[in-house]
Amino acid sequence: MNLPINIDDILHGRTVESERLELKKGWNPLAVLHTLCAFANDFHNWGGGYVIVGVEEVDGRSVLPPTGLNLSDMDRIQKEVLALGHRMIPDYHPIMAPCEVQGRHILVLWACGGQTRPYKAPVSLGKDCREYAYYIRKGTSTVRARHQDEAELMGLSATVPFDDRINHFASVADLDLGLIRSYLQRVGSNLFGQAHKLDFVHLCRRMSIVDGPDEFLRPKNVGLMFFNEHPEHFFPQAQIDVVHFPEGLGADTFTETTFAGPLDRILGDALRHIETTVVREKIIKHANRPEATRCFNYPMTAIEECLCNAVYHRSYEIREPVEVRVLPDRLTIGSFPGPDRSIPDDDLKAFRFLSRRYRNRRIGEFLKELDMTEGRGTGIPKILQAVKANGSPDPIFHTDSERTFFVSEFPLHPEFENEISTPEDRPQQKGVHEGVHDGVHDGVHDGGLSALSDTARRILPLCSPQASTPDLLQALGYTSRTRNFRRALTTLLESNLIEMTIPDKPRSSKQKYRLTANGRNWLENNAAVKPRNGKGE
Repeated sequence: MNLPINIDDILHGRTVESERLELKKGWNPLAVLHTLCAFANDFHNWGGGYVIVGVEEVDGRSVLPPTGLNLSDMDRIQKEVLALGHRMIPDYHPIMAPCEVQGRHILVLWACGGQTRPYKAPVSLGKDCREYAYYIRKGTSTVRARHQDEAELMGLSATVPFDDRINHFASVADLDLGLIRSYLQRVGSNLFGQAHKLDFVHLCRRMSIVDGPDEFLRPKNVGLMFFNEHPEHFFPQAQIDVVHFPEGLGADTFTETTFAGPLDRILGDALRHIETTVVREKIIKHANRPEATRCFNYPMTAIEECLCNAVYHRSYEIREPVEVRVLPDRLTIGSFPGPDRSIPDDDLKAFRFLSRRYRNRRIGEFLKELDMTEGRGTGIPKILQAVKANGSPDPIFHTDSERTFFVSEFPLHPEFENEISTPEDRPQQKGVHEGVHDGVHDGVHDGGLSALSDTARRILPLCSPQASTPDLLQALGYTSRTRNFRRALTTLLESNLIEMTIPDKPRSSKQKYRLTANGRNWLENNAAVKPRNGKGE
């Protein structure tokens, strides 16, 4: 059997959602053709789907043992599937895998989302039929696309999701057989037992991690993300940074741990690091009852789900890492860009993150098979349940009108507040911006030199009357936006010491920064203070 996942898991609905599965008791060429067309169009970016011929469906569930196909008919049906692929415009051919389940022969057609969508198929198989139509999946059914759906499908045709694109700067040799076999073993694929016997290119084609003709075969981005030891060479900043600020954002002391490598590895390593170095448990005994209360400073289940979502939904075309910030009173997870625009603002405020589009369909597919994410919009409910079970304050989700970023903020559990080192660092259940602003505001009145880093102190006077990012970099002697420069600029903005001249368009090429009243006050109170080194940190 040449499928990357276990057929038993497919039939029992453990790894493939019902929307991506079509069961056929017998061979029906027209119905199969239309369903293959729908999976190839991949209207919802789910990653295509599976058509299984020889298995009956009752109330959405497979009936086992399967009805099966006559072994003598198997070769004929496969030839018909090949011919059906030529009836579609453009041509499309699924991966065919005859296999045996409980002593019966079935045919599995794995139909990945097509590289050259949209696809259309004839409405009938008659010789004189010249009418073609686009077919898509709506729930668990294959339907003919209506006018509005057709228009949307045409818009999708110009964009193949980034993770499913061919990478022309890499070669098949950049894919690691050891990582591939390890993955197949972890997901329990029957393909694992054959991996050492199969031709490597054939194996990669079966997993749909390469594409192109044999003479110009290239890996897909998703293959490099999971099956290359250094995907950051192809996707700069494809990493997770865990930054610990024990004294808050404005202090000069922090520690940073960077996790780079295959996506599933860095996700697992980062989560273990957070669980062992950040998450702490407290047992509270009560005088009026024998049972003690157990709670954690941060609910690990919620952190795990949130970080998985960040890796899943971030853009790997944007050269910014997923960043976890651990502050005295909160933990934040940030990624770029923000939620899909199909999610209304009111739904964001109500914790309803039901997107019609999935930015990285193949990444989600691999993470789901590894049991690292569930998909289907279950992430936010799971986070909220974990937060409530731990007795923590509700999380706070931050984004902007342009959806250029997304930050999930988890406030510290109230039982741990008295462990914060200084009074001004103790949380008042405020958001990211309010908390930082208050900390720096207090520092201003104290003559607070520790409230700002050296780089931030050097930037502040340059914003009078105003300065662009290139102006600031040139004045500081930098050739690019370093990590310290970005942190300093963020701190000044969040502290309300500077402001954007075009706040509604943070990434505008005409964006500049200017002093606020608080900024001018800080400069007046600290006029005699010089940065501690010549170029900042």
